[in-house]
Amino acid sequence: MSLTARVSCSMLSCFGEEGPPSLEYIQAKDLFPPKELVKEEENLQVPFTVLQGEGVEFLGRAADALIAISNYRLHIKFKDSVINVPLRMIDSVESRDMFQLHIACKDSKVVRCHFSTFKQCQEWLSRLSRATARPAKPEDLFAFAYHAWCLGLTEEDQHTHLCQPGEHIRCRQEAELARMGFDLQNVWRVSHINSNYKLCPSYPQKLLVPVWITDKELENVASFRSWKRIPVVVYRHLRNGAAIARCSQPEISWWGWRNADDEYLVTSIAKACALDPGTRASGASLSTATTDASEACDTDFDSSLTSCSGVESTAAPQKLLILDARSYTAAVANRAKGGGCECEEYYPNCEVVFMGMANIHAIRNSFQYLRAVCSQMPDPSNWLSALESTKWLQHLSVMLKAAVLVANTVDREGRPVLVHCSDGWDRTPQIVALAKILLDPYYRTLEGFQVLVESDWLDFGHKFGDRCGHQENAEDQNEQCPVFLQWLDSVHQLLKQFPCLFEFNEAFLVKLVQHTYSCLYGTFLANNPCEREKRNIYKRTCSVWALLRAGNKNFHNFLYTPGSDVVLHPVCHVRALHLWTAVYLPASSPCTLGEENMDLYLSPVAQSQEFSGRSLDRLPKTRSMDDLLSACDTSSPLTRTSSDPNLNNHCQEVRVSLEPWHSNPEGAETGFVDSGVGGPQLTVGEVGPSPPPPPPGIAAHRTLPPSPAKNQMRSLYTGFSWGINKH
Repeated sequence: MSLTARVSCSMLSCFGEEGPPSLEYIQAKDLFPPKELVKEEENLQVPFTVLQGEGVEFLGRAADALIAISNYRLHIKFKDSVINVPLRMIDSVESRDMFQLHIACKDSKVVRCHFSTFKQCQEWLSRLSRATARPAKPEDLFAFAYHAWCLGLTEEDQHTHLCQPGEHIRCRQEAELARMGFDLQNVWRVSHINSNYKLCPSYPQKLLVPVWITDKELENVASFRSWKRIPVVVYRHLRNGAAIARCSQPEISWWGWRNADDEYLVTSIAKACALDPGTRASGASLSTATTDASEACDTDFDSSLTSCSGVESTAAPQKLLILDARSYTAAVANRAKGGGCECEEYYPNCEVVFMGMANIHAIRNSFQYLRAVCSQMPDPSNWLSALESTKWLQHLSVMLKAAVLVANTVDREGRPVLVHCSDGWDRTPQIVALAKILLDPYYRTLEGFQVLVESDWLDFGHKFGDRCGHQENAEDQNEQCPVFLQWLDSVHQLLKQFPCLFEFNEAFLVKLVQHTYSCLYGTFLANNPCEREKRNIYKRTCSVWALLRAGNKNFHNFLYTPGSDVVLHPVCHVRALHLWTAVYLPASSPCTLGEENMDLYLSPVAQSQEFSGRSLDRLPKTRSMDDLLSACDTSSPLTRTSSDPNLNNHCQEVRVSLEPWHSNPEGAETGFVDSGVGGPQLTVGEVGPSPPPPPPGIAAHRTLPPSPAKNQMRSLYTGFSWGINKH
């Protein structure tokens, strides 16, 4: 029962059946009243359908567009395009060239908006700066107002199924332990030492440790690990019993402190894995999936770490691998701050490997360089060298190699692995969660991926509030870093290399990126589970999984082959990785530059006389599946536009027959296109039968004039609309 409902009930008991009207009719949404709309012109109308709890505060005109600011989004609508940016997605706002607003977003997009006068530009700069300031309290985030206003909806109202409280996927630890086959009677136990988060607020309340480890020993270990993040087991390989554990760095400092209980716990994890072996017979092989057999073991490490030999079931503990995500230099430097790394002399039967992954400051700088490169003119001559200089793909490569090393050690050698970085909440979940995707096909399903995010990222205390920049009263910009976005990018790389082994498509990942920052849902609010419990976020906000549910066909990969019980071995070389264009380079550049300034952002070819009209609506364009089929039947010439109209006009003169089927994910609206799905192809000049119609759901490749109702539904579902509307 909500606070307002309890107040109403108590007042009913005191004042009779009717009660004081001022208290009787208070609803949750009354805590978030809309502000008065300020219009620059009286005849202006709000150009979009608002969400529940959303109120437009400012409405005016830019040089060639309508601009509006609500308590949730910045909306810019001009002649043939529209831009929706959630306020919490905006990273910085500044004025450039006196008349232009330059808006940098946290997902690397950049929006430029021109105004007619300097005064008007400064006025909107001030408005937008106030709207995007850090919240003073949690209730300033839109997720709370959205949920409060949705509470009064009936079943007939739109999106009621997205607004029900209590739909957050809480930790399914019991089900996961049973699925992974942990022997909780003789080998492992679930410790309640962190009940009510009294030991570590950034850890879940239930911790899995060997059965002979006492809570008193866990308390001693917590005093030796940074932020009391002790080594706990999070995954078990079903076939050989090898486990993956995670923790933070040991606090050995310059004095070289030791902790006997910590050393005992680490070695006990290896012993427990030997006592709880898997189901695979000795020497049996395991099916694997690789993108290139010659590059399957792409880790650049000692081959002994990735041996393909079988694992024998034996009571002797295997040598435990301690994977430190940092470089050796960084680990030693942390001793000056009280941290450090494990010494192999003190941890018997253990091996320490350093991965050399960059810290959050290097990743933040790399991302800022990437955003600058992606926001420059569409056809720079130094594009490849500029992309390389950002080192973004290099960082992804190192992360993938670390995950492959963990997966190979667990799967091929049957050895347990302990993963940590400095604090254990940035690089550690990146490696652990990625390795679990490589090892376990369950985490490649929609349900399993949601459980993975909730357990390895949310329950183990990744600081979403600080890293995403929406934590209240947090002004330290050095804490902000796209760690989760970088991990989603690495999952996207796996999806590209193994398109048939994931139940979800690229649109699912893109939508998850957007709502990580949007604050429309409460899933990614606060820094740890303890804060979410204290603020009752799970009951006061909606869950993003209500949108990204398994039944939503928009996010289903139609190439998915269920039942593929294989271990993934991706190629990790930089040359095998791709820039995530659906996120960093959306289909159409979100730019509202005036007509006279557009020449600065067009390639030389596009500035020719053939493109003087600059109106894409004037070009004949056929992308409908029905038209393609009819063209095959009637042999009528078909005109299509390529990415460059001049190239298209030239090719029309030499075109012999129908051009190939071409799925164009960049031409569709981000978030609703299954861009990973291909289709039957025809070769230019080839005469053949008509291609069969696509299976259900492939119609996302079609571009049909959407109805106004459908546009409103899409806006309500997402709050995002990047791209050009040509219909």
